Amino acid sequence: MSIELDLQIACEFEDLPSHEQFELWADKALSAYREHAELTIRIADEAESQELNSQYRGKDKPTNVLSFPFDAPPGIELPLIGDLIICPQVVKAESIEQEKSFHEHFAHMTIHGCLHLLGFDHINEQDAIEMEGVEKTFLAELGIDDPYRDDDY
Repeated sequence: MSIELDLQIACEFEDLPSHEQFELWADKALSAYREHAELTIRIADEAESQELNSQYRGKDKPTNVLSFPFDAPPGIELPLIGDLIICPQVVKAESIEQEKSFHEHFAHMTIHGCLHLLGFDHINEQDAIEMEGVEKTFLAELGIDDPYRDDDY
């Protein structure tokens, strides 16, 4: 798998995962489905996350990860799959609340967002079961515990 990752750090936050960690996590999610992929991961503060979440999802609050798939024009083949916006303040708060490692929760949000870029969703129960199963498998392969173990998520 060949992945090209544009990592944009748009806010200050202590102990962010490294570029290599983000590449590893994105590669884990994408390599099963794509031979080559390009994506942007933007680390954004709560204000930017809230603005985008409000504008695109109608939810006026910051969120952990937003996924913006790239939809190529007909007849154009590009490896670009889209953008992820991840808010470290929300990820940190969730990791504390759910008693999870900050970096492991970041891994989960990265994989979760990448799966959305590939077309996975969790709107209905069957789709949620499928998506969560894929997430659990990929995270286990990285040595990370089941993120849904307490059903708090």
